[in-house]
Amino acid sequence: MARIRTIKPEAFVSESLAVVTLTAERTFFGLLTQADDQGRYRDHAAIIAGQLWVLRPEHTPAEVEKDLAQLADAGLVCRYKGPDDKRYLHIVTWHKHQKINRASKSRIPACPRHNDPNGAPGGTEAVEAVAPAPSVTHGAVADHAPNPRGGGSEGARNPHDPSNQTETTSKTAGQKAFSEPSPEPHGLVLEAAVTPHGPDLGPRIMDLGSTPSGGASAPAASTVSAKQLIAEYSAACAHRPPQDVLGHLGREVRKLLAEGIAPDHVRAGLVLHRTKGRHPSILPSLVHQAMNAALAQPVIHRAWTNPADVEAAYGEQL
Repeated sequence: MARIRTIKPEAFVSESLAVVTLTAERTFFGLLTQADDQGRYRDHAAIIAGQLWVLRPEHTPAEVEKDLAQLADAGLVCRYKGPDDKRYLHIVTWHKHQKINRASKSRIPACPRHNDPNGAPGGTEAVEAVAPAPSVTHGAVADHAPNPRGGGSEGARNPHDPSNQTETTSKTAGQKAFSEPSPEPHGLVLEAAVTPHGPDLGPRIMDLGSTPSGGASAPAASTVSAKQLIAEYSAACAHRPPQDVLGHLGREVRKLLAEGIAPDHVRAGLVLHRTKGRHPSILPSLVHQAMNAALAQPVIHRAWTNPADVEAAYGEQL
């Protein structure tokens, strides 16, 4: 079954791949996707051609056999015969370039030349057995991780000591070794730092003339957002307005708040809009009306009375 594998950018400037043909290079990249989690696969040119060159019938199994021969001569794959007299191959640099999460056990016999009886890859690419470390990172660790609580231990070493840099480091599959101590393991909660100068009163860098109001943990001043205003608008309507109307109103409200318009004025404009039922685009005009329109003077009705001085009131009309 084909699998998702890793191809590093360095592969395209590899001197080992540069000595083989382009078809052999494609066959090699295809084998990365067909090999099992230990980098092993059947050494059968017809099977490989059917998996990797199915849409290129001109590249026959005979051509694939030539590709495999080139890859073997370049030291990229190793071809061997298993105990069942069947031919198998494995990618020599598999454990150097592939990082498999929860790798499954291979059903293909191991290569007698590159693997020891226990199944671990041999040669220069062997992964040495090391004691479990407190944390596992992408790089191998030469020194023991420091005690997260600051206590000393016999295994703790100084990473700046030149003598430690000459020690042999183990390798993990697909990664280079590091000489720095490993970082703190994820999820570890360290003890809070305690200062003898009393409780922490907030930032040390501040204006000398300012006084923190409510302490370092004082909540920020409450602000009214466009979402809250639109929620109030929708709740006051007899029926929920269409989503397009609410969305358009929300954009207009955000623009008004960004200009510095007071939320109360925007709220008053929304009240006018709800009563008029007009297009959302006129909301700025309604807010302007709520802000700046002069209130109409009430009309005072007075009862009619006859004038006390009739001659003065009507003059010559009498």
